[in-house]
Amino acid sequence: MSFRTDRFGGAELVPFPRRTPSAAASEHPLPVLIVLHQESSTPGRVGNALRALGHHLDIRRPRFGDPLPDTLDRHAGAVVFGGPMSANDPDDYVRREIDWIQIPLREQRPFLGICLGAQMLAMQLGARVAPHAQALTQIGYYPIRPTAAGRALCADWPAQVYHWHREGFQLPSGAELLAEGDDFPIQAFRTGNAFGVQFHPDVTYAMMHCWTTRGYDGLSAPGARERHHHFADRAVYDAAERVWLDRFIDGWLAYRPVLAQAAE
Repeated sequence: MSFRTDRFGGAELVPFPRRTPSAAASEHPLPVLIVLHQESSTPGRVGNALRALGHHLDIRRPRFGDPLPDTLDRHAGAVVFGGPMSANDPDDYVRREIDWIQIPLREQRPFLGICLGAQMLAMQLGARVAPHAQALTQIGYYPIRPTAAGRALCADWPAQVYHWHREGFQLPSGAELLAEGDDFPIQAFRTGNAFGVQFHPDVTYAMMHCWTTRGYDGLSAPGARERHHHFADRAVYDAAERVWLDRFIDGWLAYRPVLAQAAE
């Protein structure tokens, strides 16, 4: 089943509101649903940012039998992370997870897809997910360019961000492009309260060590950066990506579109 909507196409957008961790904590915020795809995966820096705002993390791994909720009424939002699998895989848990994304879309709950999670969101919205036509990958740091819409929504986008993927996706019909790139043009998009980013702002220093060790064979793929460049580039670009992530997560959870008033 596929759920598509353009109900937000006429929304009047406002910039992300700003909150402070102390204010968020005083409100006893709801937990955030975290969807991971490997036994050893963690929510990394995204989890740290959410905890700093006072949110508990409800971690689920559907691949290993954890159920996903029938509603997000008891959650502040949901984040679907990356993984080595493809949104095109025929596995039942992949299909069920893509179908499940209709729930935050229908309920207008904050949703964030990271890499594979963004590809799943794009597929749920009817867009095509596929490898690069020249079999290029993005493994390491690569530049992105925020669009006018992206800058209006969230300031201070980083010049380069960390990637680890072999597939990209089309911009879903009715979605708004927030950031673009070169070999993989769609880097961030929004539809309603749902956001997808192709890159990995969640990666900590420890995670980078793990990925570049266990996934070392991927570093020889066309377009991939050599391992030492990952750490050299992190020293240059990571501070800006970390600042952007904290601001993005804060605004994303508080974000509400102002829907166009229905004609009388």
